[in-house]
Amino acid sequence: MRLMAPALVMVMVAARGGEVVLFDAASTPLAAVASHSGGTFALNAGVLEIATQGNTGYPGVRVKGQWDLSGYSRLSLEIVHRDGKGELPLTVRLDNPDADAGKGRGVFVDRIKTARGTRVYEVALPPTLPHARAINARLAGMRTGPFTTTGLVTDLDASRVVGVAVYIKEPKLDWLWGVKRIVAHTGPLAEVPAWMRLTEAEFFPFIDVYGQFKYKEWPGKIHSDAELKAAAEREQADLAAHPGPRGWSRFGGWADGPRRQATGHFRVEKMDGKWWLVDPEGYLWWSHGPVRVTPSTALTPLDGRESYFTELPAEGSPFAKFYTTRDELLYPYYVKRNIQRTYDFSSANCYRKYGPGYYEVFADLAHKRLRSWGLNTIANSSDKKICLMGRTPYTDRFELKSKPIAGSHDGWWPFRDPFDPSFRADVRRLMAEHRAEMEDPWCFGFFVDNELSWGGPTDLAAWTLASPADQAAKAEFRRRLQAKYATVGLLNAAWGTAYADWEAFLAETRRPGAGAEADLAEFTLAIADAYFKNVREEFKAAAPDKLYMGCRFAGRGPEFAVKAAARHCDLVSYNIYAKHLEDFRLPQGLDKPVIIGEFHFGALDRGLFHPGLIKLESQEERGRTYVQYVTSALRHPNVVGVHWHQFGDQATTGRFDGENFQVGFVDCCDTPYPETIAGIREVGYRLYEIRSGK
Repeated sequence: MRLMAPALVMVMVAARGGEVVLFDAASTPLAAVASHSGGTFALNAGVLEIATQGNTGYPGVRVKGQWDLSGYSRLSLEIVHRDGKGELPLTVRLDNPDADAGKGRGVFVDRIKTARGTRVYEVALPPTLPHARAINARLAGMRTGPFTTTGLVTDLDASRVVGVAVYIKEPKLDWLWGVKRIVAHTGPLAEVPAWMRLTEAEFFPFIDVYGQFKYKEWPGKIHSDAELKAAAEREQADLAAHPGPRGWSRFGGWADGPRRQATGHFRVEKMDGKWWLVDPEGYLWWSHGPVRVTPSTALTPLDGRESYFTELPAEGSPFAKFYTTRDELLYPYYVKRNIQRTYDFSSANCYRKYGPGYYEVFADLAHKRLRSWGLNTIANSSDKKICLMGRTPYTDRFELKSKPIAGSHDGWWPFRDPFDPSFRADVRRLMAEHRAEMEDPWCFGFFVDNELSWGGPTDLAAWTLASPADQAAKAEFRRRLQAKYATVGLLNAAWGTAYADWEAFLAETRRPGAGAEADLAEFTLAIADAYFKNVREEFKAAAPDKLYMGCRFAGRGPEFAVKAAARHCDLVSYNIYAKHLEDFRLPQGLDKPVIIGEFHFGALDRGLFHPGLIKLESQEERGRTYVQYVTSALRHPNVVGVHWHQFGDQATTGRFDGENFQVGFVDCCDTPYPETIAGIREVGYRLYEIRSGK
């Protein structure tokens, strides 16, 4: 597909019959359509067919026009999704003339998950609120703010809409999809609570002393310290009534099931067509637990945002200590963003709830809760002191900080050069730092890195060529090309380049033409293979009995990287945010155990402003969907565990990157969500019954 030229045409459509057509592939001038962040498009058989590449920001299309959508209550989008990679996550955005999407100004944003086929999806449009734009102008550091009655960002003057964009947010994969129609419809507007009409002066501050949203009520909201203590007493009674599943080993394995060889360590084994983990005592084991078991999940930046909070403690107060508590895993991300001041609402609430020894109470309670809920794992990025108590199996993760490939795309971190001597040295350093876990029989394995930006089948090599001459991977690429082509002249003939000599090859940073693609693909595979191979060799030298569980691919991961991981990892790991895993498949020809490193879903009925990556309508649906996801994983012959992200809700006002997701098993006051816990118990108590097919 070719990229169309930027359009100057403005489409103006009058309302007819209660609807406004913003785009129709059969009638909208193609000149009104423009590429969004590199998406390419073409009309074909009544469909605007769109191709988007992974690691390209926000690729898709944007349609220009002039529309007055005052009084319109919803959008319908007819989407064509023919790709076979699972659900397609699309973002829908309406723009005002002064829109600044990066700052959430003058835009309306929502998301839809599209299934394969041609289907119509609906998005509710926001009502007009008199003071919302002034208040939103003062809000920062949150993925979404409080005025999200509909959508994820609501800062739109509906009478002055000049564009509608449909795109994918930071995709890791290439996608093929299309749009047939986008239509605005009239209908009843959403009712809004009285607080949404408050003036700016009346609205601030909007967060109470417990870190909760002031202006909304919901079941379980805390209004006093006495309510906190009463909630703790109710939970003690609940835990006593639910001591945990019967027939589990001390590690949470299937004590009533077939027993395998006991090695004193966790391992993987395939039995009767299904992969299993095996616990140190030889019992079949399936990993089920939450990421980031820590009291510090609702820690939030304060810089420039003090006006948000009703009451922050004075210096010298017993609660001033929570300016300095921190999440050790995430602390480097705060440093990277130069965030100076934070406050840890979740730890402060535990202090109120459990007293001066709150940490010890929380730690003991964490193990009791997990067993009571039908969970047998503390997943990665959790508090080390809690992990090392010898009561619940756990895993961890670390991230390499060796020399990167300079030209690589910077996702969470740039891609590390596996040919640089610092690469293996950094694996050794990090293994030494985690020596206590490496020697602990309750630790079953480690993830190394997380959601790396792999690019496409030729990108790792292309990024290497874009790097300086002293890049170790570039020198290795030259060595391989010299062995293949012998002279730079033969290389030039094959690639269509004009390198003067091999030193010029190292010095050049521009991407070569199409003639180089086969060699770029081959060296991309070599980089991926070296990455996993070098990690495994150092990992197993330091901890031969621990499981190397890969890098937690974002979504399904690029096939070339998954195949490289399968060659060297004990398990292949993915972070897959969906409602189930019924359509999950490994690349053809692979048969490896798989562990899901992250999944979650949330709703907006408990006071937070963002539901997480999978939006549901209620906590009841959240509990049901939890059962559905875990059951689908238990029935998959390759999946040996799933890890929920994360144990506690994020702060109402966001963490270092603005994430403020309603994704916890517990809220910021350390109160479990009863609907979610009921779902966890429903599937957790039947874990091995479901896995074994009995």
